[in-house]
Amino acid sequence: MTLKTLFASAALATLATGAFADDTATVTTFYDLLSNPGSAEYVSAFEAATSEDWTSMGDYSGNNKTREAFLGQVGGFGQLMPDLNWAIQDMHQDGNTVIVRSRATGTPVAPFFGVDGEGRSFDIMTIDIHELEDGVITQTYHVEDWAGALQQLSGQ
Repeated sequence: MTLKTLFASAALATLATGAFADDTATVTTFYDLLSNPGSAEYVSAFEAATSEDWTSMGDYSGNNKTREAFLGQVGGFGQLMPDLNWAIQDMHQDGNTVIVRSRATGTPVAPFFGVDGEGRSFDIMTIDIHELEDGVITQTYHVEDWAGALQQLSGQ
């Protein structure tokens, strides 16, 4: 076997294993849920796109969230901000990692983190890093500009 044949065989084997799979549609279900937090359809799609032991990493308390805790938080956000929208601005995949820059907007109908927005809206940037195994998301690291949201809601 020549070196050229060996490299060609390795490349074909890599392609056949799905190492270059496009996981962006799977990751998009995360943002579909955030924009439609009260929808059973989007909750089901999110559960199908994430592993049972999926972990949300980015809680400022230092505690990571389980999938169930995250779904509870998202449901609460949906009640607090019926117009919540999480729009993907850019998505990049590198192997089993998908990085997303998105924009979150919303108008709270009640005090949000102690700030009464008086009908004001916020518009913030977010960054997420999703790690996947076998086509499902196993963990997500995320950062949102909640300080900027609170500043916008307070009118400053």
